[in-house]
Amino acid sequence: MKKFKKIVAATIAACMGLLPLTACKDDDGVKKLQINEVTHSVFYAPLYLADALGYFQEENIEIELTNGGGADNVMSSLLAGEADIGFCGPEAALYVLIGGSSDVPTVFGQLTKRDGSFLVAREKPTKPFQWSDLQGKEVLAGRQGGVPAMTFEYVLKERGVSANLNYGVAFNMMTSAFEAGTGDYCTMFDPVAYEYEAAGKGYVVASVGEASGEVPYTCFMAKNSWLNKNKDTAEGFLRAVTKAVKYVNENTPETVAPYLTPYFDGTSEASLAASVKRYRDIDAWRTNLTMTEESFNRLQDIIESAGELEQRAQMSKLVDNSYANTVYNEIYAK
Repeated sequence: MKKFKKIVAATIAACMGLLPLTACKDDDGVKKLQINEVTHSVFYAPLYLADALGYFQEENIEIELTNGGGADNVMSSLLAGEADIGFCGPEAALYVLIGGSSDVPTVFGQLTKRDGSFLVAREKPTKPFQWSDLQGKEVLAGRQGGVPAMTFEYVLKERGVSANLNYGVAFNMMTSAFEAGTGDYCTMFDPVAYEYEAAGKGYVVASVGEASGEVPYTCFMAKNSWLNKNKDTAEGFLRAVTKAVKYVNENTPETVAPYLTPYFDGTSEASLAASVKRYRDIDAWRTNLTMTEESFNRLQDIIESAGELEQRAQMSKLVDNSYANTVYNEIYAK
């Protein structure tokens, strides 16, 4: 968290006097939005489906996605005015709030409601998996202080399990390090986990998100100055994503997969369909893109348990559920 706070402080200092945010409207009335996403994953399928199915177009919105490669980079981009909407874990905004900034972005929508990683074993299980199987084992679980790693730590602590968590491998190198022989277990997101298992290299034994319970894992956030000027656009954006979640829930993974292929070069439809099915099976996405008090408190429990939370915060200081509630009531009242 200390490193993140330094980044935020430097960004705020550098941003004083910058021009307004990047959203612009063409002569045809289309609002172009710059979206900085924490990473690019099937875990976020409804966001891409909202684009592929024309739901953004219905709202006169055009999106441009940038892979921020981490929540700290997403937040820096948002504070600098390089992005209109940041898409990452709410802990990024929470740290800014706790740091005392007067320019804290507001979370106005939540897409994923649990960790999207799966635990992959090197050896084929000979019996149903128990979390106690990890006792004394080496696990590649992500960067220390990152929410994936902290969530994994929380799952183990809740079950009284002590494993050797290896934090020394960069997130984007974990799978290759595991394949090369490091660790007994590794956490992976789909479709990587699915393809790794399909290739006979390992075995998916558990969902981390199912074990941790609901947490506000990935959210949409924007600066208050942008939201105040773009209320209709913010609602239109969430309306499109809410429709996409509804589409995923009401259609087969095989129907959904072809719409995702343009967003995942080199990934087969079969792999995409399997990934969509697995995320739907673990109930990964919010139907109403609001955040609950219970899940927000659990996120703070997780961060606090890892020793990364200096003080707790009130959800009302960070989250505005009114946008998501408005569009949810419109769509599901029909």
